Amino acid sequence: MCKAYKCVLMVLGCVFLAGSATAQFKNGSQATELKLPLISQHGAVTQAIGLTIVTIDYHRPLVGGREIFGKTVPYGKVWRAGANENTTITFSDDVSVEGKPLPAGTYGLHMIPDKEQWTIIFSKNSTSWGSFSYDEKEDALRVNVKPGAGEMFDVLTYTFDDVKVDSAAATLRWDKAVVPFRVSADVKGNTLKSIRNQLRNTGGFTWAGYDEGAQWCLDNNYNLEEALKWEDTSIQNEERFENLETKSRILEAMGKKDESAKTLSTAIDKASAIQLYVYARGLQRQGDTKRAFELYPQVPKKDPNSWISHLAEARIASNSGDFAVASKEMKLAIAGAPAANKPFLEPLLAKLEAKTDINK
Repeated sequence: MCKAYKCVLMVLGCVFLAGSATAQFKNGSQATELKLPLISQHGAVTQAIGLTIVTIDYHRPLVGGREIFGKTVPYGKVWRAGANENTTITFSDDVSVEGKPLPAGTYGLHMIPDKEQWTIIFSKNSTSWGSFSYDEKEDALRVNVKPGAGEMFDVLTYTFDDVKVDSAAATLRWDKAVVPFRVSADVKGNTLKSIRNQLRNTGGFTWAGYDEGAQWCLDNNYNLEEALKWEDTSIQNEERFENLETKSRILEAMGKKDESAKTLSTAIDKASAIQLYVYARGLQRQGDTKRAFELYPQVPKKDPNSWISHLAEARIASNSGDFAVASKEMKLAIAGAPAANKPFLEPLLAKLEAKTDINK
């Protein structure tokens, strides 16, 4: 590094950092040739909003007994929103900040503090030192926010607060200042785009990838026409209970009730004893007890010697009040069950022996 440039950095250090808790050396300068510990240590914080990743990368100055806003950090002037080189914020997808659109990318994060209002600046230049070379012409976005007051933070800290399904408040906290700006993402649109991309990769060579994409659309009542096509592809890859059952629910959501019923019948025919029991138990938990107990008797027909069939028989007997038969069937279920399942079944046996319905 040329001596002139080093002198410039030392002067900048002395001018802007002399007597400050952010200076690296006692004379107010910063190291330029060696890697040494920084007083304002590096930090980063990341938040997912759906599949969108937001990361703030910054250096963390200390209050160190100083009066910060209005003095150390002047009002009305552009501030680096941290220490040392640019504080940066990265968005993996397009987002909105305080309702204004901002493309995916990495931005220099600057702020203009004031008593009643702060300006948050997202600069296309994210590689400079602090805000000394900041140029308004490089702004990608500016938004205005209201500062608040909170508990004392001696070290500058960024947090993500009030996290919702499609947004979060990125918040600067230093001294007693609390400065939030809300970042929102199109979670459904970004997820759909991601699913389409993933199905062009290894996920598109299995039945499960298309089924999972279709299930996500179904759960969110979104993009059902394409979800149905994905489910058909899943079935073409490998016809299974899982993808047939999902297809039946997609058809139901689309108002195609006859097709839904026919597809569900095919799914049940295809189901194993365990799959059918799990499906019936799910219906029971959702409150459709009538349909669950229509399906439980079909479980033993799939595999009469399976432990899960004995568990189904125990539920049927318990539901009718025949606790002697229910206890017998539960003992058979426990005897044949995998070791990992036994601890969940033993309390059910205790309830049956106490003549308590395990279905309630």
